[in-house]
Amino acid sequence: MTMNATIETAPAPDAVSQRLTFVLAAACGMVAANIYYAQPLIAPISAALGLSHAASGLIVTMTQIGYGTGLLLIVPLGDLVENRALICSVIALGAAALLAAAFATHALPFLIAALFIGLGSVAVQIIIPYAAHLAPEAIRGRVVGNVSTGLMLGIMLARPVSSFVTAVLSWHAMFFCSAALMIVLTAMLWMTLPRRKPVTRMHYGELLLSMPHLVRATPLLRRRALYQASLFGAFTLFWTVAPLQLAGEFGFSQRGIALFALAGVAGVFAAPIAGRLADRGHSRIATLVAMLLAAAGFLVTSIGAPGSMLNLACLVVAAIAIDIGVQGNVVLGFRAIFALGHEHRSRLNGLYMATFFAAGAAGSAVGAFAFAQGGWALASAIGLALPVAGLLYAATE
Repeated sequence: MTMNATIETAPAPDAVSQRLTFVLAAACGMVAANIYYAQPLIAPISAALGLSHAASGLIVTMTQIGYGTGLLLIVPLGDLVENRALICSVIALGAAALLAAAFATHALPFLIAALFIGLGSVAVQIIIPYAAHLAPEAIRGRVVGNVSTGLMLGIMLARPVSSFVTAVLSWHAMFFCSAALMIVLTAMLWMTLPRRKPVTRMHYGELLLSMPHLVRATPLLRRRALYQASLFGAFTLFWTVAPLQLAGEFGFSQRGIALFALAGVAGVFAAPIAGRLADRGHSRIATLVAMLLAAAGFLVTSIGAPGSMLNLACLVVAAIAIDIGVQGNVVLGFRAIFALGHEHRSRLNGLYMATFFAAGAAGSAVGAFAFAQGGWALASAIGLALPVAGLLYAATE
């Protein structure tokens, strides 16, 4: 398939090559990482910008608000606009925002840049439905799982990479490096990706107005979105609060926090496994296991005295369990909603992602506030309540 091909009909069995799958996975990882670079840098960024401890959660929350806005206003364009041009344009927007963040010396400019970093990062959620369009039905879960592996790897590596770069250079350097990477990536994707012009007679306004109807008419979408919301809220709470706990209770440096964040990379292996389980019809049991893992992760953090090696080991176990649960469940959701029809796949994906990223933004803000008020005990109790709520809802299926 050449870059001038237009994908409009059912894909052939060999429509998505291993090389193209790798390119899409790598792009997802590099773009998604932009959302998470700031998470372990909350302490140095807030200190440099003059943000209080309680307000430090805004550093992550603003990016997630931008991401959620882009999911609702930009991602649906994947059902309307030629996909290659859309993907490259959105990544270029993210590159400009990353440069603005790198130059920021005050809180307000940085938070505005963070908002647009989130907007630019929604290119990931145009790429994933694009990969689903390329994949035949029989292997769609596998392809989406493989592409999502790149996404998850980017998310997991973002935290240790940003911590290491900041320890060696500065947090400004991290944003400069990422901006340069996005510029190179945009050029590479423009030369590599096949064109795909959706076949639709709808205008942009009609596209947006159709989304509330899709929510009302698609109970599977509502259920999968709320499942993931319960897990993703817990995930962002954990990774917003854990660096603060490690720095305060354990005296970790930025390098130590980076090494801790590497534990979360184990979650990347959940994505392809979840995709294969979904292809074989095992989504329900896999969903329950994902929620149980996340709940168990928060439970084990209460083992051992605060600041002890046992408690630190339990935090590492918690990071692995929570990340595996979240990354596996998101792929199960992708597989379910992408089977509902190609003509509104991007809108379904936008609604799915927007729902749980709203929960993620709330998780970051609530986690930082709870930690400031009641320490790890209060924050982890809230984190535990979220997957438990998801399990209770799953029991009604």
